[in-house]
Amino acid sequence: MQELLDPAENPLTYAIPFFVLTIVLELAALKWLDHDDNATGYAFKDSRTSIGMGAISLIFSTLFKLGSFVVFSAVFLWWAPWHLDVGAWWYWPSLILALDLSFYWSHRFVHRVNVGWAAHQAHHSSEYMNFGTALRQKWNPWFELIFWMPLPLLGFAPWTIYVAFSVNLVYQFFVHTELIDKLPRPIEFVFNTPSHHRVHHGSDPEYLDRNYGGMLIVWDRMFGTFTPERQRPTYGLTKPVETYNMLKLQYGDYVAIGRQVRHARSWRERAGYLFGPPGWQPEGGTPYASVEAGAGARISASGRS
Repeated sequence: MQELLDPAENPLTYAIPFFVLTIVLELAALKWLDHDDNATGYAFKDSRTSIGMGAISLIFSTLFKLGSFVVFSAVFLWWAPWHLDVGAWWYWPSLILALDLSFYWSHRFVHRVNVGWAAHQAHHSSEYMNFGTALRQKWNPWFELIFWMPLPLLGFAPWTIYVAFSVNLVYQFFVHTELIDKLPRPIEFVFNTPSHHRVHHGSDPEYLDRNYGGMLIVWDRMFGTFTPERQRPTYGLTKPVETYNMLKLQYGDYVAIGRQVRHARSWRERAGYLFGPPGWQPEGGTPYASVEAGAGARISASGRS
């Protein structure tokens, strides 16, 4: 627990000054250096919202850590067949790799299951692609508990899981930009890059629900969800949110789902609204309607609406 809550043990603590410096450098580059004139750049209200959402997410992530740490510790102590040596040279590379795979499936889940998308869509709600957008974090990280559960069962010490996830988040901060073009092919083949992640944030039909990888893009190549960047994406949700209200951005879709479940005609419909893909509707039903903010509306290339 001491390692879990000690800021000195959290890589994010040391990364924050670099986040600020990187945002300043990106702003300077957009203003004074040659770049693509179509870059979205920054907008004050949008960036203020992203930074606010990121700051408040620290509270929810701490609560998640406290709750999940108890569960992971129980699994680690009572059910793990072995405990891996934290001091071994292979421990941290193995954990970072295993956690990145878990992140891929968690990320894929929250894009493909409505109740998960209601939590995650806030991160995609900005129509800007910059380092500020990387801070637009969700306040509902609870689904990660399910996908991280195999890690303590495999013998990874619970406190180290959070350190590895912080490393993952630090990496992902730097892929939220339009100022970096495609990198050398070996890097683009293995790692998640700004080019790959721009695709992930695109609302164009051919870009929806693609490139879920956190640090590595090889998972997408392996599991059939990879799409290269062919043209500049249109960022944001398929239905613009048209609000900077953080509560609507974070919880608007939950309100909409609650209304749909309440007015559903059967348990099958209720299950569909909760666990169907975003935009699911019963045959002959009305389209998925979000709150007045428009948060979370999404239509995929496979025909969801």
